[in-house]
Order: sequence, then C-alpha cells, then structure tokens
Amino acid sequence: MSNDRQKRAERAEQMRKEREKADKRQRNLITIAIVAVVIVLVGVAAWGVTTMSEDNGPEAFGITYGPEEAGAEVAADAAEPVKVELYEDFQCPACAAFESAFGAELKDRVASGQIEITYRPYSFLDRASLNDYSSRAHNAAMCVYEEAGTEKYVEFHEYLYANQPPEGTAGPENEDLIAAAEGLGVTGIEDCVNDGTYDGRIERAREAGSEAGVTSTPTVFVDGEKLDDNSTLLEAIDAAAGA
Repeated sequence: MSNDRQKRAERAEQMRKEREKADKRQRNLITIAIVAVVIVLVGVAAWGVTTMSEDNGPEAFGITYGPEEAGAEVAADAAEPVKVELYEDFQCPACAAFESAFGAELKDRVASGQIEITYRPYSFLDRASLNDYSSRAHNAAMCVYEEAGTEKYVEFHEYLYANQPPEGTAGPENEDLIAAAEGLGVTGIEDCVNDGTYDGRIERAREAGSEAGVTSTPTVFVDGEKLDDNSTLLEAIDAAAGA
C-alpha cells in the first residue's frame, strides 16, 4: 500500500472513530434528557396526587384549634384531646346561637387541653342573603387564616357571629369584612377577599361536608360520632374524655 493510500485509510478510520464518539455522546445526552423528563413527570404526578388529596379530602377544609394553637402547656403524658368537629355557616342563626351557648366554654376546654376543635365552614345559605354573605364571609375567614393563622381565625370567627346579619338582608360588604380583619390586626387580605380567592375551595368544602353526612348547620361530631342533639355537646365531650 502506498503512503498516500495508507494515510487516507488512517484518516478514514480516525473519522469513523470520531463519528462513533459523537454518536455515543448524542445518545448519552438523549438518555439524560429522557430521564430528566421522566423525573419531572413523576414529580408533577406526585404533586398532583398530593394536591388532590389536600384539596378534596374532608381534612382539607377544616381549621383545627387545639391546645398548642391556644398556647396551652400540656403534660407529655396527658391524654389525647377529644376531637370536636363543627360544621357551620356564618349566615346560620342556629350556628350563631350555638356559638353564643358554647363558644366560650369550648375555648376554655381547648386551653385546658381537654379538646381540640376543627371548624369546618359549610356555606350553603347564600340564598338567605341579598349579597352572598355566607360564601363571602367564609372566603374572608379563610383569607384571615392564611394570612395570620389559627388564633386570628378564631377571633374573626367570633366577630362574624357577633355581627351576623339577619336572614334575608344584605350582610357586610367586602370592605367591611376587610376593615373588621384590620381591627383584629390582620392586614394584607384585600385582594384575597375581593377576588374570592377561596370560592373554589368553598364549593369543594360543601361537597366534602355532604359526603360526611352534613345536611344542616350546626352539625357537630365528637370523636367521629355525630351528635343527634347538639345540646348534649358538653356531656358527650366529658364521656369521650372519660373513655
């Protein structure tokens, strides 16, 4: 073989090897890209499942006020608090009467470590308002909670019942609800209130409540047992605590 032919053969072999290396690098890059896409898709799917669970399960629609949130000092060996669940509508007169009868006592029992309350707003009485107060009050309460936490939610909860409009009338407008929150030291919720940020959540909370067997408000559960007579609430709590 002449020197020229040998050189051409060597260059051809070198080029072949370089093409093989380039092809291998490209295959590696494609594999890495595919793996990255799969990881992202798995992450998105997991996030979606978690979000669906958080947004749609009954536990997603409650604000829990327990001894810790109340600042209580509970002994490490203390019994687990009795769990009280309260489905309520801020436009509901019976709920306002319930709050008047039991609200202060329940707060005291939370502070003592005996119970924890999960408030589950269940807005279905917009029909009893001239300006959809039931849903708007619920949305405003959620805005307060998301901005300032459980204690401020409880304070706003008390305010809403103390200032509940009569059925068939117009309730406080959004600016009044915002001002009420500011009076409690909660600011920065204007957009949340005016945009109805939690309207979708309110609808899903209503569906979750219906699935839990709620047909009216207030509906109360003590350690998972629905009360047939809300006037027996304290006796039911004492019985559950004793058990």
